[in-house]
Amino acid sequence: MPFTPSRRLVLKSAAAGAPALLAAAQTAAASSADPVAVPQLKPNSIPVDDLPGHFDVEPGTHNLENGYWGIMPRVVAKAYVEHSLYVNRANSIWARNALPGGACLAAGGRDARAAIARQVGCLPEEIAIARSGAEALAALITQYKGLKPGDAVIHCDLDYDDMIASMAWLGPHRGAQVVSFAMPEPATTANILAAYHDVLTNTPNAKLLLVTQISNRTGLVTPVKEIVAMARERGVDTIVDAAHGIACLDFMLDDLGADFVGWSVHKWTAAPLGTGALYIRKNRLADIDVTNDLRDADPGDITARILAGTVNFAGLLTIPTAVDFHFAVGAAAKEKHLRGLRDRWVDAVRDLPDVEICVPDDPARYCTITSFRLKGMKTDEDARRVQHTLFEKHKIHTVWRNGVAKGPVIRVTPGLYSTHADIDALVGALRAEQAMCL
Repeated sequence: MPFTPSRRLVLKSAAAGAPALLAAAQTAAASSADPVAVPQLKPNSIPVDDLPGHFDVEPGTHNLENGYWGIMPRVVAKAYVEHSLYVNRANSIWARNALPGGACLAAGGRDARAAIARQVGCLPEEIAIARSGAEALAALITQYKGLKPGDAVIHCDLDYDDMIASMAWLGPHRGAQVVSFAMPEPATTANILAAYHDVLTNTPNAKLLLVTQISNRTGLVTPVKEIVAMARERGVDTIVDAAHGIACLDFMLDDLGADFVGWSVHKWTAAPLGTGALYIRKNRLADIDVTNDLRDADPGDITARILAGTVNFAGLLTIPTAVDFHFAVGAAAKEKHLRGLRDRWVDAVRDLPDVEICVPDDPARYCTITSFRLKGMKTDEDARRVQHTLFEKHKIHTVWRNGVAKGPVIRVTPGLYSTHADIDALVGALRAEQAMCL
């Protein structure tokens, strides 16, 4: 609804000598349908060899920890700054959908959802924007309506900590039996599927299964489509954590076969921090309850599944530009480029007997994220020491991860902007430090 000032407000403003201010506001409102001019990015227009030149990266460190969130390319960062300035100027006049001309929070949300739907190949009404992948997945898990006391829910050791916690929450709060199992290591497609088959067979009361497409701990890529189908045959619903899959691997949501998916838009799509998304297949919307603070909302609106309240408005407005950049590089080209960076260091250390790569060589089971262990690295303190040595001695930033049944790991995650020099620095460091835990 456009903002119409009351007669009392107009008279008060005029008496205070404010006609010029009102005229300026009206001029701004009239031109605010497109308040930020964003460069047009054409699909497949950015060669992967040019990618480092599209990012502004802090110098002095080889940053190989790009799994936390993605650095925005320069064009996205510029759009985010301009959107931030606009939202700051327009304030709640924009957020309360009061401006004429179409520029408002509601329109920004529609544009963001449409962009993500285009990216993942679904309907915009099947997408809701969240503050993170964790928020999206927690909503899917804790608001899943198909559980009754005594039903079982299943997760594994390679799932994300917050999502494991959400599954565990279903125990005391929904009366669910919480079942956990360890992913096989070393993993193969066959033994991964066998592990899921066994846990589903041994849990006949299972109703809900959490499956992580790419493990944040090791980088293992699971055969999601086959697991979803296996669970569905047994009447078990699957929630897929695709936080590290969307925009890292070249696929569409239909390729997973899942009805419920959550992910982080600020990771491999490289949108601003504080952006995530959830997908609910249209005919399954009623199976995820509305969030607890929106009981009066339309249950047919997917956005009622996410908590209301203030979000990163500028981040929301920047999502379409981030998606455009994704297409400007191309999903297939991105995946090939990121795999190439990963293969460069993994292939170069294969001759090191004290370096264990924690994912299989099968290209279907790995991506740019790959973790390793050094021989003798058995405790969390050992892993911390390896991470600190790589950083302090070699200026290489990685991250240690625990929670893996076989023991802690060091996660290596090149980004779109990473160079061969970054990768080769890691190889040199591993050659120098491979025996440090012996």
